[in-house]
Parts: sequence; C-alpha cells; structure tokens
Amino acid sequence: MTEYQDQTTTVELTRFTVADDKTQEMLAARPGMLADFRADREGFLGARLVRLPNEWLDVVEWRSPEDFAASRAKGANLPGIAAFFATLGDLVSDELGTLAVVEETR
Repeated sequence: MTEYQDQTTTVELTRFTVADDKTQEMLAARPGMLADFRADREGFLGARLVRLPNEWLDVVEWRSPEDFAASRAKGANLPGIAAFFATLGDLVSDELGTLAVVEETR
C-alpha cells in the first residue's frame, strides 16, 4: 500500500539562463549566496542547482509560502546574494509547489 502525505514544505522552481562566459562566476558565487540565505532568510531549508541543456534549474525549499514571500520581498539585500544574481541571464520560469511525500506502507 502507498500512502501520500501532504507536506507544508514549499518548493520554488526557478529556471534561468547564464551566459557561457559567466558560468564559472555564477558557480563561484553560489556558496556566498547560500550562506547569506542561511543567515538572513527565515524558513530557508536548502537549495539544489541543476544544469539543463541551455539553462539552469534552482530547486529551493522553504518552510512555508510566507517564508518564500518574505525572502522574495528582500531581494538581493546582501553581497553574496547580489553577486550570484548579477551573473544570471534571463528568467525562463518561476513556479511554486508543495513537497509531496509518498511512502510505501506494509
């Protein structure tokens, strides 16, 4: 039997481009951005960066939609965040979802 549990974890899925000549700079700026998020963004749970053909996908987990909204309102307010955002090209898409946990039960 499979059991579905609705979680409250909010997942932000952001697809963006990075110019080829900015890729290394973006990757080098990533740790500083994550450190600033951990220090300054209430409810930030973690992030993973995925390279796709011709673009990137940032998968960011938040404790709640309210925490995500508060973070969005702050923008690039710290140097590490600003340095990362400065390397990005075009925004391709930005979506929010809720983490779904499916467990096998016996």
